[in-house]
Amino acid sequence: MQNTLFEFISKYVSLTDDEKNAILSLDLFRSVKKGTTLLKEGQKSQDSYFVLKGCIRVYYIIDGEEKTTAFYTEMDALTPHCVINKAPSEYFISCVEDTILTVSNSDMEIEINSNFPKFETMCRKLSEELLVKQQIDFDEFKTSSPEQRYLNLLQKRPGLIQRVPQHQLASYLGIKPQSLSRLRARILEKKG
Repeated sequence: MQNTLFEFISKYVSLTDDEKNAILSLDLFRSVKKGTTLLKEGQKSQDSYFVLKGCIRVYYIIDGEEKTTAFYTEMDALTPHCVINKAPSEYFISCVEDTILTVSNSDMEIEINSNFPKFETMCRKLSEELLVKQQIDFDEFKTSSPEQRYLNLLQKRPGLIQRVPQHQLASYLGIKPQSLSRLRARILEKKG
């Protein structure tokens, strides 16, 4: 798994052996079982995640109903809002599949950034990319119909549809599971 992480990092900065060893010394890697909750509503945390293998999701519970807002899969990074604003979390993060991730905190990041300034550059680039991606995703969600959202998902993240339970996928698309079933049938009918 460390090679997967180093390959990802190499897209942004080149690493020396000392820098690789410094990263490995932080003991970042975690294997987490499907169904594990990484963060609960009301909990405080300093942990940021980077998915090497698997899938995690972010969801709120509103009026007793789960509302999925995001899925993070291979090579996705997630820093929960509660880490930045140092307040209790407003949502849950759980593993949809058995997952391998890196778990870091701000103390580790400060240490690495002070010893190896190029990591700060990489984190800035990653943050900028993530911000742009989230803005595009938000705009697409707000300006499209459920059918368009589903078709966009098929186009951009086709594997996610096989990996995620239908009720979570429906929640992510902003519809009920029955509506997702009808939508899928309608799309198949159009293709046929």
